[in-house]
Amino acid sequence: MSFISKWAGLLGLLAVIVIGDQIRINRPGHKFRLTVEVTTPDGIKTGSGILAVVPDRNYNRGGRTTMRGEAVFIDLGQAPGQAPGQDPGQDRGKGRNLVALLAHRQGAKLDFDDINYVALRAYGAARGNRVSFNDIHRQTGVVPVQGDLIPVLVSFGDPNDPKTARLVAGDHAEVVLGEGFAIRGLTAEVVPNGFWPIDFGGALGDPVTRGISAKLPWLAAPGDPAAIALQAAGLPAGGEAREAFARK
Repeated sequence: MSFISKWAGLLGLLAVIVIGDQIRINRPGHKFRLTVEVTTPDGIKTGSGILAVVPDRNYNRGGRTTMRGEAVFIDLGQAPGQAPGQDPGQDRGKGRNLVALLAHRQGAKLDFDDINYVALRAYGAARGNRVSFNDIHRQTGVVPVQGDLIPVLVSFGDPNDPKTARLVAGDHAEVVLGEGFAIRGLTAEVVPNGFWPIDFGGALGDPVTRGISAKLPWLAAPGDPAAIALQAAGLPAGGEAREAFARK
């Protein structure tokens, strides 16, 4: 074996080791589907999204568990004054909607970390015993998300305008959404990690859900429109405001 071939082989082996280690560090510990069901005058409307939870696997253990994914957007259909058959794109501001944020209310503050443990705690509550973080990916079935596990819910009078955000109370959704609307329930379901990072769908596994920027286009605008939305809903807004809507 020549000198060049020997070093090329060693460099190739080093590359494989480095890539493999990065996959180990960044691979989700588990994924779960968060589903929101809303009772409407036209029947039950449902929205869901797949979220990935990544534990801290760095060698210095100085990081924290993180989340990948986006808030769950539920299209609730036309509002009064919107003609049947009308293209929603002609008047998007008239469509009702509900958004389950990636945040929980903690007194006067927003907590952006509790969303990481929604599935873990929901399965523990449903099973009647504690589920360890290392075992959550083995859980099966759909379990309810109730009480303090329910994330912050908001609605936009106009999805194009962050200033139209309104806080929706889980037990009095009709106050904001209108008569005949109610939160039917939220559920969590652990789904396979798939062949991350090539989990492009199908047999490879479902990737985290993306596309919130198409439904809330202001998210891609300069400045801090996410903070404006939270403030409009009467919620505290800090430097992490965008994390309520999307995590990389």
